[in-house]
Amino acid sequence: MDTINKPTRTTKLSKTFHNLLPFKKSSTKSNPFCLLLPTHQNKFNENNFKSYESSSHRHFNKHLVDNTRASMDAFIAKLFATISSLKAAYAELQAAQFPYNAQAVQCADQAVVDDLKTLSDMKRSFFKKQIDPSPPHVTLLLAEIQEQQSLMKMYEITMNKMEREIKSKDFQLSSLRKQLLEADSFNKSVEKKLNSSGCFPVLDNVGLSDLTPANFIDVLHYALRSVTSFVKLLVRDMVNAHWDIEAAVKVIEPNVVFSKSSYRCFAIESYVTREMFVGFNDNDEVVPEEEGAERFRWFDRFKKMKSLTTAQLMKEDPRSDFGRFARAKYMRLVHPKMEASLYGNLSQRKTLNTWQFPDTAFFGAFTEMARRVWVLRCLAAAFDKEVGVFEVRRGCRFSEVYMESVTDEAFGVGQGSDGLRVAFTVVPGFKIGETVVQSHVYVAATRR
Repeated sequence: MDTINKPTRTTKLSKTFHNLLPFKKSSTKSNPFCLLLPTHQNKFNENNFKSYESSSHRHFNKHLVDNTRASMDAFIAKLFATISSLKAAYAELQAAQFPYNAQAVQCADQAVVDDLKTLSDMKRSFFKKQIDPSPPHVTLLLAEIQEQQSLMKMYEITMNKMEREIKSKDFQLSSLRKQLLEADSFNKSVEKKLNSSGCFPVLDNVGLSDLTPANFIDVLHYALRSVTSFVKLLVRDMVNAHWDIEAAVKVIEPNVVFSKSSYRCFAIESYVTREMFVGFNDNDEVVPEEEGAERFRWFDRFKKMKSLTTAQLMKEDPRSDFGRFARAKYMRLVHPKMEASLYGNLSQRKTLNTWQFPDTAFFGAFTEMARRVWVLRCLAAAFDKEVGVFEVRRGCRFSEVYMESVTDEAFGVGQGSDGLRVAFTVVPGFKIGETVVQSHVYVAATRR
């Protein structure tokens, strides 16, 4: 009996616990309770949760830092773009004042004010940590566009300024050209008067004891101007006679290549000066003078020759020292074949053989050149120091002490003095005691 009643009490107690505790039912009928997980498994799940929480926190912080950096980069880009815009506006304001343009000044001034206001707003927002809420990539793109616009505006302002300067320089150049033409016209008129009167007034008040190398240089330039005029006339007659100028130049200087066709006249000028100055120190062509008074007599001749015209000298005494000098130089300078080719006959040479002087423009230019060279020779003989002539040999290294180049083209090559060689001498140099009067040379740059 007792054995039968015990199970009944146990069932009632079990039901009571089931009603009090919320246990889950298992799908297995033999185990009506839901067992708890072991202790070490609970610890593993807790660590995983903490690790996930830490990783999420780091990812959030990194994303926050990246966004802050991008916003700051965009802010700085916008700041520099605004500064560039301010510079362009200020440059535009300056450009609008010269020449003055009221409307352009007002617009540029407003642009400066707007940019300054923008910078002020950016400063305020930076200190309040209120950065532009726009997406950073949009701000960067707008800043780049603003920067490019400012650069374009600066280029436009600079271009307009340079165009104005070019116009100003062109006006100055035109004015200088006009002044140069007027000066050339005046010089030609003075030269014509001097040629017609035969007067050389530079040394009128200079005595024999006052002579200096500077006086010699003045008279040398006076003589060389007539050489240049004669060479121009000679080249013109050669062209009119259908000469091959290049072939004629190659006969004079066969191994020289000229960078410009106009430089070929220097070869012809070198031929003329070589013939006119040969024997410059010799007195074989003149009547011997008494010793002791030679300097005074040569100086008197100089003063007389510089104040008379060529026609007066020829008419006064065709067989004078100057007449002999002019006749001999013409025979050396103008070859019979050359005269026949230029003028179709030898009438000028035949006239000279009778000690008369042809009345032609060519011979007039020649005798004027001869007179001035003779004047220079008389002055050289009047110096108390020996006056010597020197000619630079072909291929010599260029020296600024003894030489002067007739062109500046060779000096733009960028080489040292070893790369500059003399092609030929155009005008010989002179030495007056220890003083050197530079020779005029045509310089060629050698290739290495």
